[in-house]
Amino acid sequence: MIFHVENKQISVGDVSIIGVASASVFLIGDTEEIILSSMFDTPPESVIVGPLLPLPAER
Repeated sequence: MIFHVENKQISVGDVSIIGVASASVFLIGDTEEIILSSMFDTPPESVIVGPLLPLPAER
């Protein structure tokens, strides 16, 4: 994937994060390179997936 970005001035006043996924990236600012990788070394039969918790209401 080729992703072209033109950096300009940025001003962030307030950030509110209510929830995140198991693999998340939150970035404000510059970076040259982001390398993503994943590793899962547990056998599928030993993973217990429970019910999801509800996110809190927005304020």
